[in-house]
Amino acid sequence: MGGNLTSTPALEDLYATDPYLKQYESDIRMRYERFYDLYRRICENESGLEKFSKSYEAYGLTQKDNGDIECLEWVPDVRSVALAGEFNSWNTTSHVLEGQEFGKWYLRLPNVNGKPAILHATEVKLFITMHNGSQFWRLSPWTKRAIQRNSTEDYRSLHWYPPDPYKWKHGHPTVPNGLRIYEAHVGISSDEPKVATYTHFADNVLPRIQKLGYNCVQIMALMEHPYYASFGYHVTNFFAISSRYGTPEELKYLIDKAHEMNILVFLDIIHSHAAGNVNDGLNQFNGTDSCFFHSGGKGKHDLWDSRLFNYCEWEVLRFLVSNLSWYRDEYRFDGFRFDGITSMLYHHHGIATGFTGGYHEYFNTNVNVDALVYLMLANHMLHSQYPGIVTIAEDVSGMPSLCRPVREGGVGFDYRLGMAIPDVWIKLLKEQKDEDWNMGTIWWALTNRRVHEKTIAYAESHDQALVGDKTLAFWLMDAEMYTNMTKLMEPTLTISRGIALHKIIRLVTFGLGGEGYLNFIGNEFGHPEWLDFPRDGNRNSYHYARRQWRLVDDRLLRYQFLSEFDRNMMHLDERFKILSSPSAHVSRKHDGDKLIVFERAGLLWIFNFHPEKSFTDYQVGVEAAGAYKIALDSDSKEFDGYGHVAHDTTYFTFNCFFDMRANSLKIYIPSRCALVLYKVD
Repeated sequence: MGGNLTSTPALEDLYATDPYLKQYESDIRMRYERFYDLYRRICENESGLEKFSKSYEAYGLTQKDNGDIECLEWVPDVRSVALAGEFNSWNTTSHVLEGQEFGKWYLRLPNVNGKPAILHATEVKLFITMHNGSQFWRLSPWTKRAIQRNSTEDYRSLHWYPPDPYKWKHGHPTVPNGLRIYEAHVGISSDEPKVATYTHFADNVLPRIQKLGYNCVQIMALMEHPYYASFGYHVTNFFAISSRYGTPEELKYLIDKAHEMNILVFLDIIHSHAAGNVNDGLNQFNGTDSCFFHSGGKGKHDLWDSRLFNYCEWEVLRFLVSNLSWYRDEYRFDGFRFDGITSMLYHHHGIATGFTGGYHEYFNTNVNVDALVYLMLANHMLHSQYPGIVTIAEDVSGMPSLCRPVREGGVGFDYRLGMAIPDVWIKLLKEQKDEDWNMGTIWWALTNRRVHEKTIAYAESHDQALVGDKTLAFWLMDAEMYTNMTKLMEPTLTISRGIALHKIIRLVTFGLGGEGYLNFIGNEFGHPEWLDFPRDGNRNSYHYARRQWRLVDDRLLRYQFLSEFDRNMMHLDERFKILSSPSAHVSRKHDGDKLIVFERAGLLWIFNFHPEKSFTDYQVGVEAAGAYKIALDSDSKEFDGYGHVAHDTTYFTFNCFFDMRANSLKIYIPSRCALVLYKVD
């Protein structure tokens, strides 16, 4: 979504995808003009956007090949800034930075006999004096390594310049047209009640992901955050990866190994807010409540208890755009999932706001144009400098043009998350018996998305796994998962229903819901229980902050069947390129029979949600005439089904116009079963 920019957006291309946007042309032009003016000023004043985005090469502590070290910081409206640490016995007067224009401070430390003045992995801090005489310590916002000696103290900044840097072995994989995303959290990836490491994930979890057939892993909670239970969303040190999982070199090993397996790696990036920590974060960095953030109430997110960036501040833009380049250049991430976009896009942050989809909700004074322009800048920078990179927006509002190119006046993301889909599934499971499910409701939830803006579909993610909610498997089978998942006894009605619905819910979401698919770690096998990080409320227990792989590995338990079905679902996409194909044509959504039928990627998909009724010789419409065979059957015995459908049967169409399709075929479709058929060449 990169490309050359002009001073005016290509609105004719935008309107070709959505003519209704034309009535809001003045707003779209205003947004683009604000973006283009910012882009022009960056090019004029910073020697181009690329140099601006690589400011991490100059800011903070940077070490040259000859061992010289330079320190450049933006600390506006203060009297003085000094650098201190183990290298000078924490002397606050020996290494005072020289003040420059625009609130910047600079210091050069020449090498000592060819060796750097500050050794690798030694502690450093900034000592700041305000004009009123107040003095305090701060960590550099650009610190590349922050550690916590124990859980009760603040983080410390280390000068990180390893003498033997990691040597990359593998390049970036080719980006597939259809993303199959495995959303994961390194810390919870072990079966043991502890914080897992980067190397554990690389050696033990990546092979599972590869075997399942996912082509992308999206890693959460990587940017340094002091409070483990925040799920990584209260970031203090934006350029430092979480030290609780290991070293930067160990993360590089993880990413390199994923690339060897032809798996893309995405970073869950948090630029929507920052932790309120003062001593080890960005808050009150220069002693005021502003600097990186808006001052007063505008700079606080009350529900998240965090600080909100000032996206019209030049140095904040430098910091955030450089943050993206840093993770691409230093760690070779293949893409970014931008968290909390709804909070950024609107001054009300989406709080107590129900979006109806009316266009007037997206073009008014509630829109935070400064934040929107930053997202346009970030997307343009990423796509122009790193061809093939992928960006995903987590937005619940449905903002139009969010996933259209910046040159058209769009925000520039490649994909948006289909956040309404899991809400519908959870609502159905919580509030209705499945015999009362409305097929129109399911169809609408899975197909109600913007044309020409790609969507990542998912039945559940980490949001549904958190304590206070339940995963799909837990809603379906609840307490019986502890006692009745054994193969040594016949499945109970609850287990049989749960396994059947778990499979078809995920398959219909996969086939109908979007141009990409996402699964949260462990949910592919129906991981029991919720996710709860150690905290005071649970006596700092790790019991629920882990993944119980032994359940899926135990050949006597039924979890293996859900995992095997998920693997076959991924390989179905590999074989037929489903996610990269045009949207499905839905020919039937029959509420009485509880059936949904559609065609996509040359496949015929048939879903029977009915809890009791199986249908013999059920007629379904299909456009292409010919012979069809079964490609995937959720009721197959290999997936713990009953095996009622014979897989060696060939189904021939007959020339009968049905459900607005040119041809028809008749098929046996058992209750709570999904069949996917392919046309025999």
